[in-house]
Formats: sequence, structure tokens, C-alpha cells
Amino acid sequence: MAMKQAIRPLLRLNALQTASSSSNVSARRTLSTFSHRPSSPQLQLSRALIKPSFPRSTFQQSFRRSYADVSAPKPKRRIRTTLRWLWRFTYLGVIGFLGYTGYTIYLLRTPSEQEEADPSKKTLVILGMCPSIGTAEYLLTKIGTGWGAVSLLKKLDTENYNVIVISPRNFFLFTPLLPSCTTGTIEHRSIMEPVRNILRHKKATVKYYEAEATKIDYQKKVVYINDDSEIKGDISSTEVPFDMLVVGVGAENATFGIPGVREHSCFLKEVGDAQQIRKRIMDCVETASFKDQSPEERKRLLHMVVVGGGPTGVEFAGELQDFFEQDLKKWVPEIVDSFHVTLVEALPNVLPMFSKQLIDYTEKSFKEESITIRTKTMVKNVTDKTIEAEFTRPDGTKEKEILPYGLLVWATGNALRPVVKDLMSQIPAQKDSRRGLAVNEYLVVNGTENIWAVGDCAIANYAPTAQVASQEGAFLARLFNSLAKTETINAELANLSTEQAKATGEERTQALNNIKALQRQLRRVKQIGPFEYSHQGSLAYIGHDKAVADISWLSGNIASGGTVTYWFWKSAYVNMCFSTRNRMLVLVDWVKSYIFGRDVSRE
Repeated sequence: MAMKQAIRPLLRLNALQTASSSSNVSARRTLSTFSHRPSSPQLQLSRALIKPSFPRSTFQQSFRRSYADVSAPKPKRRIRTTLRWLWRFTYLGVIGFLGYTGYTIYLLRTPSEQEEADPSKKTLVILGMCPSIGTAEYLLTKIGTGWGAVSLLKKLDTENYNVIVISPRNFFLFTPLLPSCTTGTIEHRSIMEPVRNILRHKKATVKYYEAEATKIDYQKKVVYINDDSEIKGDISSTEVPFDMLVVGVGAENATFGIPGVREHSCFLKEVGDAQQIRKRIMDCVETASFKDQSPEERKRLLHMVVVGGGPTGVEFAGELQDFFEQDLKKWVPEIVDSFHVTLVEALPNVLPMFSKQLIDYTEKSFKEESITIRTKTMVKNVTDKTIEAEFTRPDGTKEKEILPYGLLVWATGNALRPVVKDLMSQIPAQKDSRRGLAVNEYLVVNGTENIWAVGDCAIANYAPTAQVASQEGAFLARLFNSLAKTETINAELANLSTEQAKATGEERTQALNNIKALQRQLRRVKQIGPFEYSHQGSLAYIGHDKAVADISWLSGNIASGGTVTYWFWKSAYVNMCFSTRNRMLVLVDWVKSYIFGRDVSRE
């Protein structure tokens, strides 16, 4: 027995040395596998004798762990490798994004060289709230910097024409977000795109005159313009000749002949209107907080009335109530019990272009937000402190009432501008038109051959919305590009026909093949059809981080309202902004107002 105990350590060491000197394949096997290999009879006898009492040492257990599963992959190492590659891809993605953004900003801030005007081309003049263009490629004159005019400019191949843009404002305004400017949610410059930025990125030179079109003589093909700026030069009135004219001057605010509206109300069409409303809101708040102000006068000053139940009026009412709930209530707590918003609409309901489901949802949300809706109510007279209105009861009877107010915002109705009225008076075919320039399916003004009209100043059987005007402008760009290509191809065909008549043999055959190819190209170019409006849907913000959307989808509509729709509304409007600069500024303004709140100073 003593001898067995003496040789036990030697046998154990011998087994370990044999395992370590074997091949790589056998080294991966476990000790239990190793113990079954053929060995000498003495070794087998000794193992049989010592196996029942063989203790597992710490070294042996460590050996088993080291060699038992050496060929299996390690999960931790696999995860670490995955994370390492994920980090590399993320890093490269960020670098690529920053590089792309930097290059885009460089292109926006660095206009390229432009082609000079070609006197042989026609002059296209664009009138209205947009720039105007100068003489000969076609002299295309464009009046306006509104939706229709800017959409036309954006897609027009300016190298085909001498383009002139005439407008009293030298910027494009993204009007859907204008209600947000009235309360400071968005700064007004964030939704303005300078016309010069747009024009300098065109391939050919485009001229711009900051002026107002006072008269259009369609027979002489001349536009008379006037510089109404505060600083004037030696010449402040002149005329611009045109071969083709696009009128996109928009419309004025309609007061429907109601006394006092123009004198005492604020409109909401331009940047100046939003700034005036902003000042008026804070003026009412500070005046209501004045020492010894009576409760009745305080309620009058803090009664904000919005006339017009369309998207503009509804969105402004929602923004104004948000301004009160999120900011004014905290910084001016003494006005909490007196502040009130009322929306007045002559029709039976607000947002008439939306579905009944969304109309009901909007009215319910306004009720929850303490916004009063007064439908079937017509304004009859406005003074500096009161509104005289006429309310129609459910039984058809009418009742007059007096509404005291501090702020009145007029957000309804369009009226013709004087320059449009004057043009209509010159064209016999326009004598029966009352709401604007009547146009055909190609947006040509009836009674003319070289004048087109887009936007609110034109009657095209569609609602006067920015969406319609934008599509009309894009259509005219395609039409004018097609006309220019047609003239170019016709000129080439005339030259080839002359060459074919003089050519012989293979040259004659080659000229004939070129003529056939140009004729096929000409047929494709001429395939542009009449204007067809494609309704994409309607969006409106209704306050308290909610919005409604009536979106066209396939053959039907999708009606949606709530907080999710509000985020869709935000993403849609950011995407619709004219430039990357506008998008970034709007996003920054939203984040800034969310973190720090809106400014409650007067200016």
C-alpha cells in the first residue's frame, strides 16, 4: 500500500506530460478522452487501482477548462467585434454627413458664373411678388415672388430666355408658417428666402427689379414699374418691354366693404402683418396690466378676436392660445382670468375644406383649449373697441350683438390688385370676369397670346391656395422649357433640310436620318398636356401640440388628427421650406422656443 501511494504522483505527472506532447488535435480532447487511449499494462493497472480515490486537483480542473472547448467561438469576443464595426460605420457615416452638409452649404453660399443675356432670345417678364426678366431670348417678364412665381423660377431653364423678375419685395415668404411668427415661435427671417439667392443659382443671368408694377399694356407689350422704396435715385419710374409675361401678383385682403375693417384690424399675409400682430398682442397685455385698470376694460383688452375659419385663422388662434398657456400665463399671472380667444366664421363650420370628422375634432379641441368658436356669424361694422356682428340662430332668425375686443385679426377673403383690374379692363374677353384673370387650360390669359397668370390673381377652377399656385408655376416652367426646345429643334430642322437639298450620296442619307431623329424628338417635346391640379392634401395646426391632416392617398383620403399628426405637420412643413438654410433655421427656432419659451417683450 505504501508503494502504491509513492508511485501515484509519478503516474499523475507522466499522464500530463504525455497529453502535452501529443498533436494539436489530440491536445483539444478532454482528459476523459485521453484516458481511453491505448497505454501500457502497468499504466492501466495503476489507473484502475487509483481511480476510486483519485482527487481532482486545482491544476487538473484548470486543465479541463482550458482544453475542453477551445475550438468554440467566444460570445464576448463576437459582441466586441460587432460593436467595433458598428462604431466604425457610425464614425464614417457622421464624417460623410458632415462632409455632405459642408459641401451643400458651400454651394449655397458660392454662386457659380452665369451666362450673359443673349439679345437674340425672347424676354420673359415675371410680375408680382416675384422678379422680372429682361429682353430678347424670349423676354420673359415675371411679376411676383409668391408661390407660383418662385416655383416657375426654380424649374425654369433660364438659358432659353432673358428673364426679368419684378417685385416690391425681394424675398420669398413661406406663408404656411407665418402664424407661428406672430407669437415668436418662429423668427420671421427663418421663413424668408432672398430672391437674389434664388436667381444667382440659375444657369443664366436673371435680372431683378425691386419695384411695383403699376400698369400692363398688353398691346404694346410693356410693363410700367415704379420704385416705392424710401431711398430713390434719379429714375424711379420706367417701363420694361416683354415678349412673354407671367402675372403672379397675388391678391389683396378683402374687407367686403365692411366699415372699419381696414382701419382697425390686423391682416395676416405679409411679414409686416405678423410683426404688427406681435406688437399688438403685447401692447394689449401690458395695457391690461396698467395700474387701476377696471376689470371690464381688462377683459376687453385681452379679448383676441380672429375673423376667418380657414387654415390661417385656425392656426393663428391655436398659436395664440399656446402662447398664453405656455408663456404669458407664467410671466404675467395677473391676466390669467381675463385672457380669451374667439374665432368668428360666417359659414356653418370652420375648415370647410376638411372632412366632417376633422372639423368635429377641431371644434372639440378648441373647446378643450377654451377657444370660443362662433359660426354663422357675420361682421357688420368695426370700431376701435367693438365689433358689431350678426348671428344666425338654428331656426334661421338673426340677432345682432356687440363684441368688445383688444386685438382683431382679419384672416379671410381675397381681392384683386389694381394692376390686375386695369389689365382686365383692357381685354374684352375679361369683361365678365369678377374674381380674377380668366385663363385657359394652359394658364394663358383669355384674350391674349403671350400673357400667363398663376396664383390668387388667376381663375382656374381651383381654390386659391399655395399648393395650387406652386403646381401652376411648375407647369409653366415645363411649358416654357418645351416651347424653347421646340423652337431650337425647328431651327435645326430648317438647317438640315437646307443641307439635305444640297447634299448627295451618303451625306444626303445621313442628313435624312438626322431629320427623322429630330422629328421624333419634336413629337416627344410637344406631348405636354394642359394643366391638371393634383391635390396632395390639407394640413392645419390647431394648438396644444395637435394638428389635423386630410391627405390624398391612392383613390381616397386619409383623415388624421392629434399629436402624431402634429409631428407629421412639422416634418411636412420643414420639408416644404424653400432651402436648406430655411429648414435649419426653422428647426433651431422650434428647439429654442421649446427649451427657453417664447419672448414676451414687445418688439
